[in-house]
Amino acid sequence: MAISAETAASVSAGPEVRGRVPDFFMVGHPKCGTTALYDMLAAHPQIFTPELREPTFFASELPREDHRTKLPATLDEYRALFAAARPEQLVGERSATYLWSAGAARRIAEAQPAARIVAILREPASFLRSLHLQNLQSHYETKRDLGAALALERDRRAGRRIPRRCRRPQALFYSEYVRYVEQLRRYRAVFAEEQMLVLIYDDYRAENEATVRRVLRFVGADERVPIAPAEVNPTVRIRSQHLDELVHSVSVGRGPVSRAAKAPLKALAPRRLRRSALAAVQRRLILAPPPPPDERLMLELRRRYRPEVLALSEYLDRDLVSLWGYDRLG
Repeated sequence: MAISAETAASVSAGPEVRGRVPDFFMVGHPKCGTTALYDMLAAHPQIFTPELREPTFFASELPREDHRTKLPATLDEYRALFAAARPEQLVGERSATYLWSAGAARRIAEAQPAARIVAILREPASFLRSLHLQNLQSHYETKRDLGAALALERDRRAGRRIPRRCRRPQALFYSEYVRYVEQLRRYRAVFAEEQMLVLIYDDYRAENEATVRRVLRFVGADERVPIAPAEVNPTVRIRSQHLDELVHSVSVGRGPVSRAAKAPLKALAPRRLRRSALAAVQRRLILAPPPPPDERLMLELRRRYRPEVLALSEYLDRDLVSLWGYDRLG
C-alpha cells in the first residue's frame, strides 16, 4: 500500500532513525479492559511495548500534547519509541483513541499493512457510564450527572461548555464512541479479516486468562508462557474535584501556587515518598467506589442504542442482544 502524502509528511528529515512500526495495535475502546490486557501482553518476554503508554500518533486529528510527556510528532519519532526492541520480539502499542478516530485505521495500514488489530467492545450503557466517570477523574468532564453531560454534547461540538482542563474535547462527544459497526468497518476496509480480533468485554471479564491466551495466539506469541492476571484503571468516582485539583497542582503543576505547595514537602521528604503520600491522599480522600447506576437513564440509553447492538450482532455473527439483555428492554 502506498504511503499517503499525509503520512509521508510526518517523516522528519535527517539521519535514519532506529526503530520499528508495531506488529500489532490495541485500538480501544477505553474502559473496556484494554489497559489491563495490554499490561499482561507487555509482561510477555516475546513482546516489546514502549514506555509511553498511549502514543496516539495515528489519531492525528486529536491534540498532540500531553501534560506528562512529549508525544511523537513525526514517523521517525514514533518509530524511535520501539528502538529498544530486540529483533526477535513482537512490537505492540495501545492507543484507545484509534478505534474512535476516523483516520487512524487508514494511517496504520499505510505505515504497517501487515499489522494485527485488537479491539474490545462493551455494552453501550455501562460503557458510557464508565467513560463518564473516567472523564470526571481526569477532569475532562465537570458534570457529575451522566444525563446532564450527554445533554451538553451539541454545545460541546460547537466549542462551548468545555471544561478548562479538558485537553481533548472529543472525549466529551459520548455518542461518537458507540458507533461500533462503523468503527470496525473502517479497519475492515484496509485490513484482511484474519488481521482483526474483536473481543467482547464480558468474555474478557469472565475468562480472563483464556482471552489473554487467545490474543497471544493472534499476535503470534507463545501462549504457554505463565500469565499473571491484572486489573488496571478500575472505575471509580471523584468525591471532590476541588481537592483533586489541589493534589494535581502539588504533584504535576508548574505554576507559583504549585511551587509554594511543594516547598514544604520537598524539605521534609524525598520525591518517591512524596509521590507515595500524594497517591495515598488520592485513594483515601478523593477516590471512592462508583455510585449505583441511574437505572432509568441506563434503560433509556439501552433503548437508544438497541439498533447499534442489533447491527453489531449481525456484523460479528454473535447474539449480543441476549448477552447484553437488549431482548428484555420492554
